[in-house]
Formats: sequence, structure tokens, C-alpha cells
Amino acid sequence: MKKVFYLKTCNTCNRIIKELNLSSEFILQDIKSEAITPEQLDEMKVLSGSYEALFSKRAKLYKDKDLKNKNLIERDFKHYILEHYTFLSRPVIIINDSIFIGSSKKTIEATKLALQKTT
Repeated sequence: MKKVFYLKTCNTCNRIIKELNLSSEFILQDIKSEAITPEQLDEMKVLSGSYEALFSKRAKLYKDKDLKNKNLIERDFKHYILEHYTFLSRPVIIINDSIFIGSSKKTIEATKLALQKTT
């Protein structure tokens, strides 16, 4: 499977997608207009190892809900990601059995390497 979970209104997501020059084989899912399903999130969790790895602590709601002062467990991370799309660290790029989460330079470089291996 080749899929990208992103936010269409996010300049960073759009810049990364453009930079990666993804082929038409990729399915792009705008998580605001097409919500992540529990099944999709479970698949991402299997690839990433935890819901926490998929969770964005930079989301505005993270601060608004004062979540940094709560002792969150895996079930909580899953709940919040499914509750509101901004809790997903974006973009999430899946290439076969590999997952790349977020917009760090290191992640984008790893994604580029994975893309080179699939062509």
C-alpha cells in the first residue's frame, strides 16, 4: 500500500508531498474531509509501534486541553487522534510495510530513500 494521510490546508504537508514528487500510485487522504477510521489508525499503529508515535504534541488542542499535564496512555492517544484530526502528526506516509511520520528533515530524507528503493 502507498498512502499519505495529510491535511490539504497544511502548507508543510503540501510542500512535502510536492518535494517527494509522489507517483500516481499513492492514495492521498485529506484527514479533515475524510476522517481516519479506527481500522486505518490500527494499521498505522502496527507499523509505527504505538499510537503515541502517531500523536502530535504540537497540536493547538493539546495545549488547550492541557494534555501535557495528564498521564496519557495508549488508549488515550488513540481516542484523541480519532476524536480530532489535528492530533495526528502529519503527514503520515505509508510505503508498503514502512511508515514515515511527521515533517522532520530526518523523516523526509528517510522517505526519499524508501521511495528510491521502490522505483
